[in-house]
Amino acid sequence: MRKLQSTLTVFALMVLCASFTSTRAQGSGGKSASYGIDRYLNIHSATGPALSPSGDRVAFLTNITGTPQVWMTSAEGGWPDQMTFYADRVDFVRWSPDGSGLIFAKAVGGDENAQLYWLSPDGSQIKALTNAPKVRYNFGGWSHDGKKISYASNKRNKDYFDVYVMDVSTGREELVYQQDGSNQPLAWSFIDRYLIVSHDNEQLSLDNDLYLIDTETKQATLLTPHEGAAEFGDVHFAPNGHSIFFGTNDKREFYSLAQMDLATKKIDIIDDTNWDLEETQMSNNGSLFAYTINRDGFSELYIRTLDTNGKPLITVMGEKESPIQLPGKGIVGGLQFSKDNSKLAFSFSGSRYNSDIWLYDLRTRKLSQVTHSSTAGIPRDSFAEPQLIHYKTFDGREIPAWYYRPQREKITNAYSLDSVKDVSFRLTAEELREFRSLNSSANLSSTGLPVIVSVHGGPEGQEQPSFSAIYQYFLSRGYAILAPNVRGSTGYGKTYTHLDDVRKREDSVKDLAAAVEWLKTQGGADPRHIAVMGGSYGGYMTLAAITLYPDLWAAAVDTVGIANFESFLKNTSGYRRKLREVEYGSLEHDLDFLRTISPLSRVARIKTPLMIIAGKNDPRVPYTEAEQMVRALRDRNAIVEYKLFEDEGHGVAKLSNRLIVYPLMAGFLDRYMK
Repeated sequence: MRKLQSTLTVFALMVLCASFTSTRAQGSGGKSASYGIDRYLNIHSATGPALSPSGDRVAFLTNITGTPQVWMTSAEGGWPDQMTFYADRVDFVRWSPDGSGLIFAKAVGGDENAQLYWLSPDGSQIKALTNAPKVRYNFGGWSHDGKKISYASNKRNKDYFDVYVMDVSTGREELVYQQDGSNQPLAWSFIDRYLIVSHDNEQLSLDNDLYLIDTETKQATLLTPHEGAAEFGDVHFAPNGHSIFFGTNDKREFYSLAQMDLATKKIDIIDDTNWDLEETQMSNNGSLFAYTINRDGFSELYIRTLDTNGKPLITVMGEKESPIQLPGKGIVGGLQFSKDNSKLAFSFSGSRYNSDIWLYDLRTRKLSQVTHSSTAGIPRDSFAEPQLIHYKTFDGREIPAWYYRPQREKITNAYSLDSVKDVSFRLTAEELREFRSLNSSANLSSTGLPVIVSVHGGPEGQEQPSFSAIYQYFLSRGYAILAPNVRGSTGYGKTYTHLDDVRKREDSVKDLAAAVEWLKTQGGADPRHIAVMGGSYGGYMTLAAITLYPDLWAAAVDTVGIANFESFLKNTSGYRRKLREVEYGSLEHDLDFLRTISPLSRVARIKTPLMIIAGKNDPRVPYTEAEQMVRALRDRNAIVEYKLFEDEGHGVAKLSNRLIVYPLMAGFLDRYMK
């Protein structure tokens, strides 16, 4: 499934002072003053719903124990039962169509070599379906009869993914598609004989093809011959097997819902919008189709009815082109129908709503909330919502960004304690005490706000206004946050996504410099107190920003970021290298250029205090990237703080580690930003 994800993993390193404890301070009148970062880190979420075929139970993932595990609850709500009990996170959970069991996946220590497991509906039995710790298994889906599963695995060769089918009851595995490349099963036909498989093109960025695989004869038929970069995904067979529904941006700017006649290969666009298709799901009998459109970062949910021949009807649940009313403006994920088509489950998250599971009753057209994840006692109305802004960059393009301002900015934005007497409004004694407390906490000067520029990963990702406990913590401390979608981001058309390919890599860094200019001229920022941070590709952007524009930043935090493209491409997992080379440049053809743009080659330009965080088991950006940068900076006696987690991979997932690293990041930023 094509992911338009917003990736931010940022961490830190030094001990936090006692003022960041979890006690809740009370002002006069009982108003809350502040909460410690450990409270924010204990805000829970529920994601990845799996609705039982009968529709009476919902399995899902929640981080109540510190890492996401499988839990189960009644569709009516109530306290859930925990079903898995691991130290490492569970990746997903899926009910079998016949209700006889569930499949989930789990890796160890962040190494991403996920193994597949069968779970009984009552949680009493767990059976390992795969047991090869050095092999990665990517789940495809259940067959419609609930007897088989499909998946991709690099067991034959660690650099390639072949496609397999397994009989769940016997554990018998069968190779159905072998090819020296990256392949992933996407959909089963209703008669459980055919699979649609996606094959990534290693010559172009964000380009793939779909193949029809006959699992009995092993014959593969190319369905999507095309020219230029194009994406095909989110596939579902029509009940009659004569056509498929899918998403594509072939010969189009946006990734749109389409239908293909398998006999003629003719493609018809079903929903022709200037926004990307995001999530899709077909009902068990093929009579309903649910999908979301990503409109400017927010989800719109639609449900279409299908006729018996698998043709889409114009009406959307009886109302022409009308989206389903959501709990608010936010992000929808994990669409799942009940077998009787009476319910649709999904997760919902917004900037003020930590993720929870919801049910839409298709008969009454009413929403109900299934889970009620804790906000750790922090009032929801204290969470800030962002403003969608656009700023001009070096070539005149408008860059979209989400700007979060601290809630009491009307008092603290432009006025220090010494200038309170000059403000045009008057404060009561109580408001003045609160102002003094907040000003002391946030240390806002008369020149403006301290701002954190947060850069998402990818680069094929998108910053969306979903809930971020870390954002909300810093907002409560008086920081503002600007989260841009620089060129190369998804969600704004194919052309925009490819504006940073290979030789255009540093144009995206110029977009960050333009963001700082907007913050200084229109965003109310203190130009002396602007930080940059990001994880994964956002970590590279952080390092690039402080080498290309060393005078703009007061502090920087890089988590699992690329420091040296040459060593990164040599050491990243083999199955990722060629797919990354079409985005960044190849070692064979672009080595001199890659050396030039690597932050490590410009380490002498760094003036900014820098924090670097890495995971020892990271298969994507090996921890040696961090160590090269740390060593080079320490050789110069530059300010750099480093934290390596032995039991983490591409980010910090475990609460025990997050409770170490995020308070340290807060302390680091406070020292250099305030």
